[in-house]
Amino acid sequence: MMFDYNVVWNSLPLYFGGLLITLKLLAISLLFGLLAAVPLGLMRVSKKPLVNMSAWLYTYVIRGTPMLVQLFLIYYGLAQFQAVRDSIFWPWLSSATFCACLAFAINTSAYTAEIIAGSLKATPAGEIEAARAMGMSKAKMYRRILLPSALRRALPQYSNEVIMMLQTTSLASIVTLMDITGAAREVNAKYYLPFEAYITAGVFYLCLTFILVRLFKRAERRWLGYLAPRKG
Repeated sequence: MMFDYNVVWNSLPLYFGGLLITLKLLAISLLFGLLAAVPLGLMRVSKKPLVNMSAWLYTYVIRGTPMLVQLFLIYYGLAQFQAVRDSIFWPWLSSATFCACLAFAINTSAYTAEIIAGSLKATPAGEIEAARAMGMSKAKMYRRILLPSALRRALPQYSNEVIMMLQTTSLASIVTLMDITGAAREVNAKYYLPFEAYITAGVFYLCLTFILVRLFKRAERRWLGYLAPRKG
């Protein structure tokens, strides 16, 4: 049987609608995940055992459990408690979009925190000594020197995390959201053509991945150009 291009063409509006939902989920999750990851990363390099261990336990639990389990616990699990259903948070926790964004943000915050912590630990000693020689306080040193430098060096690793999060958003279709994968499931359910449905979804994900990779490459050339080997 030949590939049915007509089905793909007629379903494109559904896929583009799913594309918007995928981008929305990805952007919100990455934004709030990064906002949570920065303090968590700082906690991971703290010399105070309680602070360090608290952040380590969080990242260990989140990275050690499947994303799908986390999503189910938030979307389906919390709903079984009457206290949650009676709380002021129920309007948000009953929303599939909110629960998906919350689960994705929590997941990416743990991985990103470890990326930032690793970059902070790899800070050249010269940068620290120069900051101290200028009389900077520890807080100012982190704010002005260490954290910006670490975030720049973390770009290559963080780009991989962003790509992984893009793929992870496909789980949103399991909680009724009509993202790209949800659109593919809808097309397959309507026409019984899984090859056409999921190949089209795969093309959308490949295009998004290509765009994200190019954007990160440009960012790396701009902010990490000084680390590139000089031409003799």
